Amino acid sequence: MAKYAWTWKVKPEYIEEYVQMHLNPWQEIMKAHSAAGFKNYSIFQNGTQFFYVLECDGDVDAAFQKMVNDPDCIRWNNITSKMLDVSLEAGADGVDADVSTGVKYMREVFYLK
Repeated sequence: MAKYAWTWKVKPEYIEEYVQMHLNPWQEIMKAHSAAGFKNYSIFQNGTQFFYVLECDGDVDAAFQKMVNDPDCIRWNNITSKMLDVSLEAGADGVDADVSTGVKYMREVFYLK
């Protein structure tokens, strides 16, 4: 199972709302993430910067496509996307980017089993 991580910034005026939504996620969103193949998904906060870490059963791009097309995820993303301070440009050298989701995967440089 492959592991993925990325980081986004949330606009300061939306921090509390963004955190509250993720502390109390909709059950439909949780089911959609599981059905797409995501496992062990965590979000960590450092001020306005949020770090996302997950594992995926299969093709992570296909899993994200399922999420992008899921009606409940579309509703969720319509609310949360305005809160993010992200660019949907392609990633820098050495960093993969999925422009459809704005995710720029971070390279793992250490892992302790």
